[in-house]
Amino acid sequence: VFVCFTTYMSRLVLLAAVLPALAAAAVNGPVVSPLAGARSGLKLSQGSALRAMSLRGGSANPFEVTHKPTSPIEGQMPGTSGLRKKTRVFMGENYLANFVQSAFDSLHEVKAPVKGGTLVISGDGRFYNKEAIQIISKIAVAEGVSRLWIGKDGLLSTPAASAVIRSREGGFKAFGAFILSASHNPGGIDEDFGIKYNCENGGPAPEKVTELIFEKTTKISEIRTCDAFPDIDISTIGSTKITHGDKTVTVEVFDCTEDHVNVLQTCFDFDQIKKLFERPDFSICYDSMSGVQGPYAKKILCEMLGAPESALMNCEPKEDFGGPDSPSHGHADPNLANARALCDRMGVTKDGSSMGLTDAPVFGAAADGDADRNMILGAGFFVTPSDSLAVIVDNCEDIPYFQGKKGLGAIFGGKGGLKGCARSMPTSMALDRVCEAKKIPFFETPTGWKFFGNLMDTPKYTPFICGEESFGTGSNHVREKDGMWAVLAWLQILAVKNSDPTKPLVTPGDIVKEFWSVYGRNYYARYDYEGVDLDSAKKMMSRMAEMAGKWPEDSFGDYTLKTADMFEYLDPIDGSVSKNQGIRFLFTDGSRIVFRVSGTGVVGATIRLYLEKYEDKDGDLNQHPLEVVKKLGELAVELANLKEFTGRDAPSLVT
Repeated sequence: VFVCFTTYMSRLVLLAAVLPALAAAAVNGPVVSPLAGARSGLKLSQGSALRAMSLRGGSANPFEVTHKPTSPIEGQMPGTSGLRKKTRVFMGENYLANFVQSAFDSLHEVKAPVKGGTLVISGDGRFYNKEAIQIISKIAVAEGVSRLWIGKDGLLSTPAASAVIRSREGGFKAFGAFILSASHNPGGIDEDFGIKYNCENGGPAPEKVTELIFEKTTKISEIRTCDAFPDIDISTIGSTKITHGDKTVTVEVFDCTEDHVNVLQTCFDFDQIKKLFERPDFSICYDSMSGVQGPYAKKILCEMLGAPESALMNCEPKEDFGGPDSPSHGHADPNLANARALCDRMGVTKDGSSMGLTDAPVFGAAADGDADRNMILGAGFFVTPSDSLAVIVDNCEDIPYFQGKKGLGAIFGGKGGLKGCARSMPTSMALDRVCEAKKIPFFETPTGWKFFGNLMDTPKYTPFICGEESFGTGSNHVREKDGMWAVLAWLQILAVKNSDPTKPLVTPGDIVKEFWSVYGRNYYARYDYEGVDLDSAKKMMSRMAEMAGKWPEDSFGDYTLKTADMFEYLDPIDGSVSKNQGIRFLFTDGSRIVFRVSGTGVVGATIRLYLEKYEDKDGDLNQHPLEVVKKLGELAVELANLKEFTGRDAPSLVT
């Protein structure tokens, strides 16, 4: 009976495998299955997953390399976060393939273990993500990659991609990753697309690699690809080996959340946070802005910590991030202007003021398109990214990772404690004061997460915390900024401060105000001038750089200039120098004006103007930031001759 039953079940399984293939063939053409592969000389063996994925297409030799002639395409220089252009540009003939081929040519030159290696390919789910995965996969196979790791549906948040490199199968099995994202930029066929390469440590490729890639794009003459390699069904979790002759390539599609969640559990006490969620006076609202964070929010906040699904907003990933009819207008950027659905629910206006709502949740947060950025809110209270970074560092002893009890903190932390901190140069100086008081080694770097990489890879500075004013915060648990990490850091701090359920609830606003009472307040704002002519922006910056040391003493009104310069960074680990990283005006009262041309836009240039005024702890700590820095902003516009160079009398965005 057992034998008959087993035979019967085996035939059912075989029938279940064949019927979908026949149905798919009627719609999409032939689907390569184990049976079809055997007939053609192509062998596909399924892994242990219950639902093995299928691969469309098929050939007698899926590994035959086609050499396609091509020519250089202008403008493929990666910015601070990879190459970003309009989606239709990427969809143009050979545009994506040229860049990917140039990346592989560069990797071969720097002796990366490409041949026989494992490569991660995934993205934030924006339009053209799925098609790009197929193009990259075929080039990767032609270059000798023997294993492809892909998140289900082609999804991996940027921090999750780093976690996959650093931890999957014990860690550091993949030599790198192509991450398909334009981060917080809008998605859609008429919006933005992007790609960047992350190295074997899980972090963005350093400048020497991105510069080499760009150099290769200017000389490329051919694309090598395995056109006959079957298209990958990224919608089904499973593992498949494609074999022809003595060559095998393994394709693995996996749950996009598993590796990142496992890493985050080494950083925080989920049981303690769960107790916070059980308090009847605590409530949360989380907005994934229709980006890639949705599956992670559901897994962590709802399934693991117990938040009701009603606490989640926009948690279904969409190719256009909701599009122009959504509250964010498809701009998945977690700030006061774009995350309006969350801000309205939390009772926070576009300028960061309170609406006076009485039913707002206690804690609110949002993520951007690829989930590396975060915004933190209390009820009617906006926590600036610079303050958020400084508050997390000031309360790091509440986080197990920095107590030497979990993760790398247990390995490198010794008796525990934070060993190093850094901020990007434009980020407010609130962090500096915390590090000085707590005697924590501190570094000021250029904008771009890649500049934190060497510091995070240095054991003497591990555990490490770093952040940027552009809503990015993280630690050395991965090598990317991590929106969910920042949210969990805040929830951990709140859980510790609210461990006694008989006491009144401590809110995010309470924590920030307590911070100001100790360290003073850095009033801060950023003006963005978007879509400016690039040559005009460069001329404006060059003029200010040339004026360093030549400014007349009466140029600064009520402020006394301490120094004015073009910021450059000497990496303390490898000695590399990064020049032209922004104009700084530093004043004797602690105020600052900073100008920088951003590298994350796709059309023209974005001039970012950063304004900061320090108020001592005994001063007035309850003013509105935009009013406090308004006079400083007027001075900055005058110093830069901004209207003359750009024709703009007002910024496009103020945050």
